[in-house]
Amino acid sequence: MTAQEIRQSFLDFFASKNHQIVPSAPMVIKDDPTLMFTNAGMNQFKNIILGNDPIKYPRVADSQKCLRVSGKHNDLEEVGHDTYHHTMFEMLGNWSFGDYFKTEAISWAWEYLTEVLKLDKDRLYVTVFEGSPAENLERDNEAAAIWAKYVSEDRIINGNKHDNFWEMGDTGPCGPCSEIHIDLRPDSERAKINGRDLVNGDHPQVIEIWNNVFMQYNRKADGSLESLPNKVIDTGMGFERLCVAVQGKTSNYDTDVFQPMLKTIGEMCGTQYGKDAKVDIAMRVIADHIRTISFAICDGQLPSNAKAGYVIRRILRRAVRYGYTFLNRKNAFLYALVPQLVKDMGVAYPELKHQQSLIEKVIKEEEEAFLRTLETGIRLLDNVIADTKKVGKNEISGKDAFTLYDTYGFPLDLTELILKENGLTLNQDEFNAEMQKQKERARNAAAVETGDWVVLAEGETKFVGYDTLEAETKILRYRKLVQKNKEYYQVVLSVTPFYAEMGGQVGDCGTLSKANEKLIVTDTKRENNLPVHILAKMPENVNATFVATVDEEKRRATEANHSATHLLHEALRAVLGTHVEQKGSYVSPASLRFDFSHFQKVTPEEIRKAEHLVNKAIRENKPLQEHRDVPIAEAKALGAMALFGEKYGDKVRVIQYGTSIELCGGTHVKATGNIGMLRIISESSVAAGVRRIEAVTAANAEILIDNMQDAQNGLKDLFNNAPDVIQAVKKAIEENADLRKKMEAASQERILHLRDTLLQRAEDINGVKVIRTVMQENPNIIKGIVPHLKGKFADIKFMAVIGNVFDSKPSLTIFLSQSMVEAGFHAGNMVREAAKLMDGNGGGQPFMATAGGKNPDGVNAAIESAVNMIK
Repeated sequence: MTAQEIRQSFLDFFASKNHQIVPSAPMVIKDDPTLMFTNAGMNQFKNIILGNDPIKYPRVADSQKCLRVSGKHNDLEEVGHDTYHHTMFEMLGNWSFGDYFKTEAISWAWEYLTEVLKLDKDRLYVTVFEGSPAENLERDNEAAAIWAKYVSEDRIINGNKHDNFWEMGDTGPCGPCSEIHIDLRPDSERAKINGRDLVNGDHPQVIEIWNNVFMQYNRKADGSLESLPNKVIDTGMGFERLCVAVQGKTSNYDTDVFQPMLKTIGEMCGTQYGKDAKVDIAMRVIADHIRTISFAICDGQLPSNAKAGYVIRRILRRAVRYGYTFLNRKNAFLYALVPQLVKDMGVAYPELKHQQSLIEKVIKEEEEAFLRTLETGIRLLDNVIADTKKVGKNEISGKDAFTLYDTYGFPLDLTELILKENGLTLNQDEFNAEMQKQKERARNAAAVETGDWVVLAEGETKFVGYDTLEAETKILRYRKLVQKNKEYYQVVLSVTPFYAEMGGQVGDCGTLSKANEKLIVTDTKRENNLPVHILAKMPENVNATFVATVDEEKRRATEANHSATHLLHEALRAVLGTHVEQKGSYVSPASLRFDFSHFQKVTPEEIRKAEHLVNKAIRENKPLQEHRDVPIAEAKALGAMALFGEKYGDKVRVIQYGTSIELCGGTHVKATGNIGMLRIISESSVAAGVRRIEAVTAANAEILIDNMQDAQNGLKDLFNNAPDVIQAVKKAIEENADLRKKMEAASQERILHLRDTLLQRAEDINGVKVIRTVMQENPNIIKGIVPHLKGKFADIKFMAVIGNVFDSKPSLTIFLSQSMVEAGFHAGNMVREAAKLMDGNGGGQPFMATAGGKNPDGVNAAIESAVNMIK
């Protein structure tokens, strides 16, 4: 069976067991603050498992794109070095929400593996949870008894809490799990060592292929467990590993999931997989990482320096570095692998083909930028190596290596490789210490102590914010959080007019009040699909009835900006072309930000055209046509655009202003005239093929115009109300440039005069030509003298010590000829010591250094101190 046939057989099997087959959720998660990426098949069902969303289908199956490169599931550094870890992988899974439980899950798993795929039963082993006396949990005898119907007792292995008790996080749903392992070793090896002794022993050919999780508990904040009202089956089977077992291979990379890509890499790099161990590692890294990078971009996550974008950038750079170091790829090449990926996976995931051009352009630009970084890093490292060898050391500082790694993105293992080639080592302890400091800074900044939910009443929040800004409500539940020593509360209401942050629109703020009490709602977030209101303190009586009131001024400003993004999207498609698609947005009361696909800078003329189209639509005062709970097919028939990287339900909301039709859950103006006006304030690049426009509307657009008029009037005043201000400014710039040239010529003349004067004062001290003097000159003059002295004393021992007092601020400059540096003198060390006599400090290079001070009376003493150092 091919990989495509194996994937389809799984979905067909569970469809025959009355499971709803659902599409993969995007790999990039946008509306869950606890996760950046989908790292397990259950992520898209998290809200159902937590009870925050209703159960739509009691039985579900799918193939989910997953990414594990952060948090506790971080396998990044293993990828490529072994044959079974991956960054992106596919997870086949089946779920039951309060329907079937252990009996069906186990029997169907066995049926699929042994009857559909016809895997050898004698090679299969299963594990069950052995229990935990510390938590008063017994062995999972129920699962063991079911398994005993299919396998002998010696193939049922007890597993510890680490391997056989699954938890969503520190709190939340959890339960025992039962893994299915397969022994893929040749018969000769199986005869020597029993496969059961290698289960969960990290043997590359005795591997877990399927995990059946039986969620039956809820973990509370105090660590205790309580039973879940609806038990959940959550199974996950690694698709790549399953292909290994079915196709009779010993490595994931030997299956047809990866072989076509490895062949393409080999042809591109003039090599062949399987000939050289180090080359093979590099090829595996690249074959794995190109999938992750491409799917992330496809799902809307561009490489960047923050959060999820930084993770993708790291993965891309790791692939580039392996190609650079082991495959001699000094130019961009990853982007050229995208067509092969589309061939391999485009049928199962058609979004790859649709976004192919964008994916290629983004990857190419990122590659080229990082290759420039590598060149810079190598130059900096060469300097560090030269300085280290000059002082006779064979180890470079871990701090220097960390600066290269952290500031310049230069990989540590490449640093180590170059050092080894130069006979040097790295102080690993210093590097690790710097890395630990950085991790602690990040951990402290993000640490949140979360209390248990205090449930006052059961129920779901009803959102009424599309129709009203005020509503009577009661508190359903609340909990306390502590971050950076500040307490605040998350509150869930029965009815709320507050829009919870989602889809680029910020959350509402306002008040929660009753007769004698008014509490400020500082923000509204969405957590596990719950609208959560943020309060600094709780009300005196949490069971009272309250009035929830949204800050109207901020909501109206936000609505104006959000509706303006829809009009801007349509205008940009009209001006630039229909290739323009939204790639992200941010909408607040103050401004709007709109990211879109376009492969070149938008010209000022194009910006003005788009702006005029938007303002025309605003003046036409087009009424809002809102379609709620529309079937997705019907919405698309209306002309609404569905964006790649977004997951839509079966029912959607459509926002329409004339010919502008979009799927959107945000809040909007009742008619476009309420936007007032739109002014674009900037246009820039976000990534290859993605541009960003920032703009303001309504009152903030008026403020912008007022400020521009004030600036224009102020400029006119400066030029005595000249009729043509632009021409007046041009003339002033030209006159200024002319004066600057004359000043530079005068300065140069002054520098040469001072140089000649100083040369006449040179004295001989212990075989060294020494110039020492105190001046009262502009520091730029002093800086200009030194290069002219350098040429006069290239071949002899020479030292210049120049003190200067300008605007009552003392400074000291020391210059040494090359022969003085070779004799062991260091201007930076000398100036640092001498400057103490004028209450100052400084430093610099071996041949030239400067220092500033606070005490002008100490300049002469500082000069003498420096001269004494050579006596």
